[in-house]
Amino acid sequence: QVQLVESGGGLVQAGGSLRLSCAASGSIFNINAMGWYRQAPGKQRELVATITSGGSTSYTDSVKGRFTISRDNAKNTVYLQMNSLKPEDTAVYYCNVRGITTDFMDYSRWGKGTQVTVSS
Repeated sequence: QVQLVESGGGLVQAGGSLRLSCAASGSIFNINAMGWYRQAPGKQRELVATITSGGSTSYTDSVKGRFTISRDNAKNTVYLQMNSLKPEDTAVYYCNVRGITTDFMDYSRWGKGTQVTVSS
């Protein structure tokens, strides 16, 4: 019953910025971790950034210093601020949320993805 809605993707020139949002809703008791992944055509899905319930963050090397992940617990929302975008950042970006439902069941849910295109 947990559902995710992603937004913020679009077309931007190299060096520009975008902010992705992912809002979780439904039968949520708590959220233990949120993350952003991306998948380019012909490539496997890769981790971009994660944030735990304790606020610990991690990033893939290629985005360190450029991307920042954050969360708003009151809104059950995770954000990915992307600065200094490069053409190689072009991909479909997917949100992932995991935690416990109101029925005390573990869950892990993926968003449908939002397209980010960076032109040179």
